Amino acid sequence: MIQLRYFASLRERVGTGAEAIPCPDFSTPDRPLTVADLLLLLRQRGEPWNDALGGDQPLLAAVNQAMARLDTPVQDGDEVAFFPPVTGG
Repeated sequence: MIQLRYFASLRERVGTGAEAIPCPDFSTPDRPLTVADLLLLLRQRGEPWNDALGGDQPLLAAVNQAMARLDTPVQDGDEVAFFPPVTGG
């Protein structure tokens, strides 16, 4: 399972702060599952996922609490968090 976390406005837009999904089998020996693959899978759910996680929205990600890029590998047991780039404080 992959633990997904949504923060700030993303949590409000998708209606949950967390969920667990089975690790999708997008990877091959030459190319592991990535953050970009997860985003594509989530956007394919339709609304509100597509709107909240779509390409026009600025979005940051972390894998196991370390900042991640779209090409960062993700594997079974990881925690992946998504959040907007600007937060109050």
